[in-house]
Amino acid sequence: MAVGPASLIVIAVVALIIFGPKKLPQFGKAIGSTLKEFKDATKGLATDDDDEKEQPKKVEASVEEPKKVESNS
Repeated sequence: MAVGPASLIVIAVVALIIFGPKKLPQFGKAIGSTLKEFKDATKGLATDDDDEKEQPKKVEASVEEPKKVESNS
């Protein structure tokens, strides 16, 4: 189903009828701030992933020295 300009106008008119002209700006502001917070959060995650790819973690191998076995013979 394609969302065209006519569909958006119908949705806007129905929302205006249901919520009234006083509530719509409040809903728009809430949706906008929510989307901004979500975008900022996902941007932070994306930069964290990029940092890990650019700087691989160093893995230190632990090599144990062989222990001397003392014989009492």
